[in-house]
Amino acid sequence: MSTSDSRSLLERLQDHHREGYLSLHMPGHKENTGLADYLTVLNAGLDVTELPGFDDLHAPEEVLAEAMERAARLWDVPRSWLQVNGSSGGLLAAIRAATRRGDKILVARNCHKAIYHAIELCGLEPVFLLPPVEETFGLSGSISPEQVAQALEAHPDVKLIVYPSPTYDGVISDTAGICAVAHQRKIPVLVDEAHGAHLGLSDRFPPSAMGQGADLAVASLHKMLPSLTQTAILHARGRFVNIPEVNRQTGIFQSSSPSYLLMAAMEGCVRLLEERREELFDAWKGRLADFDGKVKGLKHLRLPGHGREAGETYPNIFALDPAKIVIATGHSALSGVELMERLREDYKIELEMALDHYAVAMTGLGTDDTFADRLAAALLELDEKYGPAEEAAPMETVTQLPPRKMSIEEAAMAPGGVDFLYDSMGKVCGEYIWAYPPGIPLITPGEVITTALVEDVERLYRAGVKLIGTRGKPPFTTVAVGE
Repeated sequence: MSTSDSRSLLERLQDHHREGYLSLHMPGHKENTGLADYLTVLNAGLDVTELPGFDDLHAPEEVLAEAMERAARLWDVPRSWLQVNGSSGGLLAAIRAATRRGDKILVARNCHKAIYHAIELCGLEPVFLLPPVEETFGLSGSISPEQVAQALEAHPDVKLIVYPSPTYDGVISDTAGICAVAHQRKIPVLVDEAHGAHLGLSDRFPPSAMGQGADLAVASLHKMLPSLTQTAILHARGRFVNIPEVNRQTGIFQSSSPSYLLMAAMEGCVRLLEERREELFDAWKGRLADFDGKVKGLKHLRLPGHGREAGETYPNIFALDPAKIVIATGHSALSGVELMERLREDYKIELEMALDHYAVAMTGLGTDDTFADRLAAALLELDEKYGPAEEAAPMETVTQLPPRKMSIEEAAMAPGGVDFLYDSMGKVCGEYIWAYPPGIPLITPGEVITTALVEDVERLYRAGVKLIGTRGKPPFTTVAVGE
């Protein structure tokens, strides 16, 4: 949809504020930034509601409709929707649109918690795919087309396939191969591409999920691209998915009062990429190449896909996203959590997340020219200072899922008392336990609390990994709903 007003959404907001309207509408600050310092800092003077000329996200006809059409052209997809509730809201909408209550869906176990919430809310029956382990670094590997084909042979009534690509660690799956398998059975594929909004926009990076045939994909603009936190985009094509239903569900799982600041950030991000993406992506890739050259001297810390290992391939990994830097600490005297702490406290470098045996640094389109020197120098210094591990740390990885006794929805809603986790072995868990980030559950409601789970929770807890439960902070409590 075209409009005679070519101003960006941000320009419209700025012009409106300068014109000095008397605000007798939401929000309650009334564009009065002099009321409090935080309103000035947050630029609340541009925070308005659905006024004439600003369009309505839930019935877009002008600037927001045009922004979504331009986004679809940019990513070369049939339809795109701006998301103000992050990728979480987009994933909920996509799953609800593609399934009906009681449907069976094929789900990678290392999916984000939003997908588990969708399973619970929609009363779905999950068939879990456990990603293979990349044993050198203890990473969850790629979901393969062969895995999907085998699962569909065993469960021909599956209605949807869901998996993350790239994962939090930058591991990419063979979406083209998975789609070929799924589409033979007319089953749609939803890719959680929260960490992959940059994919497919430049040949400097791997192709996008939609570019490889996915039917639905949800990407967080804020994770890798220059947008604000909580902004995302949902893409869809209509061969195996009902587009009007996707549109309807986006309205259900998004706020009825979307922030114009967030929408202006998304529209601005699309405009920036339209105008300068080749220049910006070339610079980004150049900074990564510069970093790779500077860290080749690392002795104990290892960076899969970077430094001395740039261009290497690994068993059970289809591809790696070069924008992510996984720092494996298995052969270093530092744990992943300790490495993250040292970088923060000694070098003012904040990483994205850490587990016991690795940490993750996320670059983005906004990563500047100081990145390569600062991170490389810090890693080389810590590598030398702390030296090798006395013995290589074993890579503790999940190879078997806990047995399931109840559905996620049934267990999550069941009455139950709060027990110490250590006293709950053999009982059915009524909550989730996550290492957060990345927000992937160690156990879900309805699964049996096993000795292996308790040991896994204790190992992560002692390593300093942040653990979150639905109703408490493991390993202290969990909800047991039955024997």
